[in-house]
Amino acid sequence: MGLFGKSFEEKVEEALQDIRSKIPEVKGLAAALDGKIVTLTGEAPDKETRSKVMQGFSSMVEADNVVNGMRIAAAPAPERHGPPAPEDAAAARQTVRLHEVVSGDTLGGIAKKYYGNAGQYMKIFEANRDQLDDPNLIKVGQRLKIPD
Repeated sequence: MGLFGKSFEEKVEEALQDIRSKIPEVKGLAAALDGKIVTLTGEAPDKETRSKVMQGFSSMVEADNVVNGMRIAAAPAPERHGPPAPEDAAAARQTVRLHEVVSGDTLGGIAKKYYGNAGQYMKIFEANRDQLDDPNLIKVGQRLKIPD
């Protein structure tokens, strides 16, 4: 324990333990830290459980960003003839990253952070059309999906 309370690492571990006890169906839940950016990993049985873990963690730990690196457990594959469809292979490799908008953020600045090129801002805008109508109007606290 630090001089002024729990360290960031201790808060992260405490949150992980709490989530593990409340959502035991998530296997191998762990966190990788890069400063105050946290990447959660593990395997959830479905998207809803994965979202519940992300929301629970974000409500317990004040991080600069929480990246969702959790996998969805593979469901038994339907019987198939021939090679897998290319879109199935792409979906299996895709991970979801989230960025919580803070004061001063712009889509261009967020694109520069994740892609190294501010001009890629439309990629983020298109991935978040469910909550954005204008690429120039983002709000503090929004959680934006950052596509690969």
